[in-house]
Formats: sequence, C-alpha cells, structure tokens
Amino acid sequence: MKENVTESIYYVGVNDHEIDLFEGQYTVPNGMAYNSYLILDESVAVMDTVDQRKTQEWLDRIQQVLGQRQPDYLVIDHMEPDHSAGIALFLEKYPGVTVVGNANTFRMLDQFFPGLETAGRMTVREGDTLCLGAHTLQFVFAPMVHWPEVMMTYDRTQKVLFSADAFGKFGALDVSEDWACEARRYYMGIVGKYGMQVQNVLKKASQLSIETICPLHGPVLTENLGYYLNLYDIWSSYRAEDAGICVCFTSVYGHTKAAVELLCEKLKENGAPRVSCFDLARCDMAEAVEDAFRYDRLVLATTTYNADIFPYMKTFLEHLTERGYQNRAVAFLENGSWAPGAIRVMKGMLQNSRDLVYLEPQITIRSAMDSRNREQIGELARCLAEYKK
Repeated sequence: MKENVTESIYYVGVNDHEIDLFEGQYTVPNGMAYNSYLILDESVAVMDTVDQRKTQEWLDRIQQVLGQRQPDYLVIDHMEPDHSAGIALFLEKYPGVTVVGNANTFRMLDQFFPGLETAGRMTVREGDTLCLGAHTLQFVFAPMVHWPEVMMTYDRTQKVLFSADAFGKFGALDVSEDWACEARRYYMGIVGKYGMQVQNVLKKASQLSIETICPLHGPVLTENLGYYLNLYDIWSSYRAEDAGICVCFTSVYGHTKAAVELLCEKLKENGAPRVSCFDLARCDMAEAVEDAFRYDRLVLATTTYNADIFPYMKTFLEHLTERGYQNRAVAFLENGSWAPGAIRVMKGMLQNSRDLVYLEPQITIRSAMDSRNREQIGELARCLAEYKK
C-alpha cells in the first residue's frame, strides 16, 4: 500500500518494536521508526536506507511503490547505521543506482562498506542541486547535527525538507504519543551537545520556504511547523522551555531521600510551578536529563561517597555538562556522616557551565535531618518557588 507524503513523495520507512535500547542506551518502550522516502519523477530518488534488521521489509516497501520501475538515485543524508545499513543490499538489488552524498559521506561509506562497488557517485557541495524532472533537490549541509557528514535535502518543488535526524523522536509510528516529550528526550540525549551547530542549521532553514519536514525518525510534520522550529530554537540555545523545578537525588539508606521528599512537599506548599523528581539510581536517566534542560531550576541532592559523590549523581552531572548545561538556577543538598563534601564536588563538576545561579541555603545534612535542616529545607523551598531570572 502506498503512503503519500505528497502526490509524488512516498513514505517507505519501517517500524521496529523489537529494539529495547536505541544506540545501546536509550529505552524505547514504544519502539523506533526508521524513515526513508521515495520521490517518483522522471528520475526516481530514494532518501536514505534503514536499520539492518529491517532492510528486507524496507526493500519490499520500495518494490510495492516502484513496481517495474528502477530507482536512479540513492541520496544519503546521514551515514549512521540505523539509516545506512541497507545500502549494500539496496545496491545489490538496484546496481545501476547513482549514490548521492558529500565528501564525508563517501569517506564513511568506504569505512562501513569496504570495497563496495557503485555504478556512480555524485559528490555534492553546499547548495548544489539535483533535478529529477519536476522536482529539484537542494543540498543543505548540517555538519555535527549530529555527525560530521550530515546534510539535509530540500525539495524546492514541493517545499519539503528531508531533515536527517533533526526533528526526530523516539517511538514507532504506529503508536500514538505526545511528540514533544519523546522528541525532547531524543534531542537532549543525542543532539544536545551540538546546540551551536543546530542554531546554524536553523538559520539556513529560515531562508527556505518549508511546508513539510520529513525526519529520519518520528512522524512527518506538516502542520504548525513554527511550533517545532521554536522548540528546536529553545533547546539549541540552552534556554529553559518551561518554568519548573527538576529535583534529582541519590540516597543510600533513605535519609537523603527523606530530605528530598520534604523539599518536594514544601515546594507544593509554596505554590511552586511544575516539579519533577528523579531517583537517579532507579529512573530512566535520559528523562532526568530531559527535565533538567526543560526547566529553569535544578536541585541536586546526594551523599558524599568515597570522598566524592554517589556514582549515579556523578554520571548524571557528566550527562549535563557534556551537553552544555547552562543558564539555570541550581540548588544543592548534601549528606555526609563525617566529612561531607558533595556540594564542593558537584560545584567543581559544574565549574565550566555558564550562567548558573546557585541558590541559598546550600544544605548539609550529617547522617539524618535535624530541626535546623528542616528549617533550611523550608527556606530553600521558598527560594526555589519564588525564583525568577
């Protein structure tokens, strides 16, 4: 059955419900979609391939659309294996195809597929075009969004942007779920480090008349494109998306957890905006990272551990700093029975993060909360609830 993006552009991607961890680390309870598209014109172009496990299903879908026709071009916007693994089998089935990519594309192609023979290679540069007949494709380079070879392809004729991994999300397409939640988790986890590069691509996109966005994961976007573009602008400029407080903690014997639970109660009593709370040893850490970037305030609460901090908190902070965490208000709570030093360590890990405001009081618990700690937690809750940048 043909699935149209437009009257001459077809969706030929596949859903994957067998995968448990995307990129070996992100939980995907609703699976993944590997998107590929086919443009039927005087010449036929296929846009990217799919993951190795789904290649035969993808080839079957292409066959259903093409019938007796043969594709002329395979455009490779991204060489990551979940989008390029099907190249060899595709060329085996359609040996006359010309592969279209940039210099970095072909460098990686030869690395992933040593000795692969192609009937032809078309090496494109920024702004180059390819005429298929009625359709004219323009190539828009997007290096480090999120690999160095990435480019996007813009169909001038029908104003469609094939956006590679940009504007993608976790989740298969046969599952209904909120776009922003899984797109945010996807962006922060996979693309978040490269905000400056995303900003550069958004500037290029602003010069194009775009009516449809076709990403390599997630649904085709056809309505209210300003919503998606605005979110990408917020995320890539490291601004808070919403007023809210993300509370992240680790606890060994429950005393730090008890302090965090009291803080969350006091936050609600003080009319705080959205509050999300994560036990970093038990939660999906990618969701904690997502909310740390989503909200404008962050609470870090952990134990001093081997003269350092508890491992899950250390990993969490590494995730934040690797992705350029900045421009937020941060509150600290530490616990230590004889030599508390967690706040010092956490601040040290954040020392290169720009435009952070450290809120007071910074709370030190010695083993278990005492009356003074309870008062401090009340003070901190008021400070967090009332904070405005």
